[in-house]
Amino acid sequence: MTRVLHLADLHGSLSDPLLDAMTFLNEVTARYPEAVSFAPGRPYEEFFDPADVPRHLETYLRHLREERGLTDGQVRREVFQYGRTKGLIAPLIARALAADEGIDTDPEALVVTVGAQEGMLLVLRALCAGPDDVLLVSAPCYVGVTGAARLLDLTVHPVPEAGRDGGLDPAALAAAVHALRAAGKRPRACYVVPDFANPSGASMDEAARRRLLEVAEETGVLLIEDNPYGFFGRTAAARPTLKALDGDRGNVVYLGSFAKTCFPGARVGYVVADQRVAGGTSDGASGDAPAGLLADELAKLKSMTTVNTSALSQAVIGGMLLDGGLRLRDANEPARRFYARNMDTLLEALETAFRGVPGVSWNHPDGGFFAVVTVPFRADAQALDACARKHGVLWTPMDGFHPGGGGSANCGSPAPT
Repeated sequence: MTRVLHLADLHGSLSDPLLDAMTFLNEVTARYPEAVSFAPGRPYEEFFDPADVPRHLETYLRHLREERGLTDGQVRREVFQYGRTKGLIAPLIARALAADEGIDTDPEALVVTVGAQEGMLLVLRALCAGPDDVLLVSAPCYVGVTGAARLLDLTVHPVPEAGRDGGLDPAALAAAVHALRAAGKRPRACYVVPDFANPSGASMDEAARRRLLEVAEETGVLLIEDNPYGFFGRTAAARPTLKALDGDRGNVVYLGSFAKTCFPGARVGYVVADQRVAGGTSDGASGDAPAGLLADELAKLKSMTTVNTSALSQAVIGGMLLDGGLRLRDANEPARRFYARNMDTLLEALETAFRGVPGVSWNHPDGGFFAVVTVPFRADAQALDACARKHGVLWTPMDGFHPGGGGSANCGSPAPT
């Protein structure tokens, strides 16, 4: 007879409904394949052509031979063998970041990860040093980061957004930091998505971004900026990232992903972690060891988890970067226009169908994949199941995105693709 393990004897996170949320988002469309989906924020699949994969791979192989001068044996080793833990395509990513975002970074400050999700886990693991450490997050918040914190037994403290469309409130962050410290806690970092956040769709204007950086400087709290949707505004005008605004002050760890800008199946993301890590203790004692990069510390953690990110996936993404002239924003302009039309269509349809209906309201994102609808009933998984079976429509229950509670009357509604 197969041995039975008791859930109560396993890590407590496995009993937490939060960990079911990501699986739900990945699988709900397969459960109801005929339903119109307003559930997970997936890229439009018609943008993908399997025939493009070998073309991008060949572009990268040609880059290795012609630009980097590698021999055939070195090329084979680069693509087929275990790779450098920090990644193979960091120099290309650094060039694209400079062109697209005005972020100037040394490739050595980059760690190429298995999606941005691994980047979150590595950063939180590095920053979490004791039971009093706290991660601050915007509320509502992407379940991937709160789930990663749960795996690490890291306390999460929600910070409200500034209205339905304003993004994380800098004043609320400052107040939360002071309150936590007064309670004997150590707020370590704040996770924020300044552009078209998942799941709220909210964005921060430039003034709020600058004020948030001032709060980080004043309080010493590190900002973890996640930017998967920044290219997909409803207009072509782009707001500066926190990382670009911060310059070389080191207040921002930057998470990036190629899931939306290239394709999610490659599972390639990255972390820009250019902060310096000095030897010795946090109070500066016994500091003979020279200061290294936080990226180097993250690479140590990665070496004991995923070892390295798939060289083949990196090669394909590297080829896509090269084929796009190392300017992903320009390469994604057709997709931006497509998603902007979908968001416009969604907001127009909500206005047509629900204007004046008591208890129903929604926000008006400036872009991205997500909007939030408030309804006069409990919008939970049971209601979703009934909606899918009876009406052939999927949406995302939002209660799992509110680490401080709430969201039970909210539906997440990505513009359909």
